[in-house]
Amino acid sequence: MSLDIDYYELLEVERNADDKTLKSAYRKLAMQYHPDKNPGCSDSEARFKAINEAYDCLKDPQKRAAYDRFGKAAFQNGGPGGGFGGNASDFGDIGDIFESIFGSAFGGGGRQQRGPARGADLRYDMEIKLEDAFTGVTREIQVDVAARCEACDGSGAKPGTSTHRCSTCAGHGKVRAQQGFFMVERTCPTCQGAGEVIADPCNTCHGEGRVDRRKTLTVTIPPGVDEGTRIRLSGEGESGARGAAPGDLYIFLHMARHKVFEREGTTLFTRAPISFTTAALGGSIPIPGLDGKKHEIAIPAGIQSGKQLRQRGAGMPVLNGRGTGDLVVQIDVETPTKLTARQKELLCEFRETETGEECPASHGFFGRIREMWDDLTD
Repeated sequence: MSLDIDYYELLEVERNADDKTLKSAYRKLAMQYHPDKNPGCSDSEARFKAINEAYDCLKDPQKRAAYDRFGKAAFQNGGPGGGFGGNASDFGDIGDIFESIFGSAFGGGGRQQRGPARGADLRYDMEIKLEDAFTGVTREIQVDVAARCEACDGSGAKPGTSTHRCSTCAGHGKVRAQQGFFMVERTCPTCQGAGEVIADPCNTCHGEGRVDRRKTLTVTIPPGVDEGTRIRLSGEGESGARGAAPGDLYIFLHMARHKVFEREGTTLFTRAPISFTTAALGGSIPIPGLDGKKHEIAIPAGIQSGKQLRQRGAGMPVLNGRGTGDLVVQIDVETPTKLTARQKELLCEFRETETGEECPASHGFFGRIREMWDDLTD
């Protein structure tokens, strides 16, 4: 498609449009025809380039005046308008378009701030007991961090001296260069984005504004935390260089193995072996809970191995909420391995009086076995 048309027509504005109208029209059209929104479409790519060329001309008062008088001829063969290059005053236009189209994909959703970057976040892994997770606990930890230099108060400059504006980027912390129709912005290589240069660095931190230090922190762990729960301590990470904001410290919790209970969410599990007489006659077993109470678990007569019994409200508390989970006890019926002569005698007497109705599952199974054998032998 041919795009050798009037710049005002390309931007769909009147010739007397003000700067605000021009910029609004440019943003709308640039988003509409951006190559990333129209992959593989050569027409959209050509129009996108033409729109950028038109706006680059009309946003500059001198270029616009030359264009209004001579048209595109003003910029050809060394005409009075010059080329379509960028300069240090062009901050914001193409970056604004990228920000509108891609959001947080470019710089976290907002315009990058001039100056040193925020300090790094840190991770600390802490193991706690299940009892601590139930009641909550307060712990002290020690971490090695890059902390703010007290000698220069984080500025990086020797006490009594100050910084001066970077001459390379004029204090912006960024430098720009034209590449095709794009204006590429990079961190200033002289001041590393700070916008200021230290002439006389601090002797303690050597201009970094921070020093390595071990500090002690108090961590409050609320009831109900679980494996992988993350606790954030704001501003307790590494200090940023030259007085920049510090990062955060994240405490990752891990549960130590418990000798009685296993856990799934707010539910506690345990396995309880019982004698076959208790399973047959019924009874109860005491299970100590993490709440310090003794929970009597009622065993119904005739319970089978593998059956799970639930005690409501005897589990873990809900993190940052109300209520507690349950305690689940899985019953394992244990077969005796050491019997006295009298016990064996009593069991033999019991076996002689069995009718098969005492254990319906085994009675039914062996009944099916007999039927299968009879079918095979017929």
